[in-house]
Amino acid sequence: MAAVDTSLLPSRPTGAAASLAASHAADHALKLYGGWFCPFVQRTWIILVEKGIDHQYVEINPYHKAPEFLALNPRGLVPTLAVPPPPGGGSGVRPLYESSVVCEYLDEAYPEQGPRLLPVGDAYERARCRLWMDHVASRVVPGFYRLIQHTPDKAERIDEVRRGFHEQLKAFTREMDEGGPWFLGQRFSLVDVMLAPWAKRLFLIDHYKPGGVGIPREGERGDDEEVWARWDRWFDAIVERQSVKDTWSDEAQYIKAYKRYAEDTTQSEVGKATRQGRSLP
Repeated sequence: MAAVDTSLLPSRPTGAAASLAASHAADHALKLYGGWFCPFVQRTWIILVEKGIDHQYVEINPYHKAPEFLALNPRGLVPTLAVPPPPGGGSGVRPLYESSVVCEYLDEAYPEQGPRLLPVGDAYERARCRLWMDHVASRVVPGFYRLIQHTPDKAERIDEVRRGFHEQLKAFTREMDEGGPWFLGQRFSLVDVMLAPWAKRLFLIDHYKPGGVGIPREGERGDDEEVWARWDRWFDAIVERQSVKDTWSDEAQYIKAYKRYAEDTTQSEVGKATRQGRSLP
């Protein structure tokens, strides 16, 4: 999970995300502790919006860890979900963290609210979704950070890093079902949510890195013409998904926030793990 540098401004969501946060500012038993800048938080927020789950959004700076927040999550990272006790049993809130775990919990715990985001009644399809959710977490997301944190002094050339990122995107795209823009074709699912925040942030690589994301243009893709065309369909759909737009702050603020990543000076846990060649926390 990502943490914010202490000097990062603004300290609250802007744009569409500010409106969403304001509409969920009232006290509620189900609380999402998050940071506007954080793609892992955006995953969870997208699920809450998609399913129409009432909640309270609490903006925090994980470098200024209030005791009540640390009592929920001693690691002090976001997102953290404060879950109320079950009816008639126990007292006090129950904490959950790790964005993929939180997302699956919300899908299962609120089955009657909004669409189910993992297939129900098909164990194979559910397992296949989890395989490609893991691919996003262990291959695509680390590739994003290796690319945006690349600096000219690195031993590996940026073209090699970009090529590796492309291979992981293509592997993901080849597994997409036909018949619609989403990973499961016409059905929007948790697999799409897992990658959505980083798809929305690809413009930062274009902004900061020579050659940008570098996906070849239509007609210049050789043997990969079909797979990149399928990627384009998915990408165009996901960045325009209402839940993705509703959880998005002003783009200029992301440019400021990710400057530290582009310079490879960020002290976020994700940034440090990428710099040291470790798996993401």
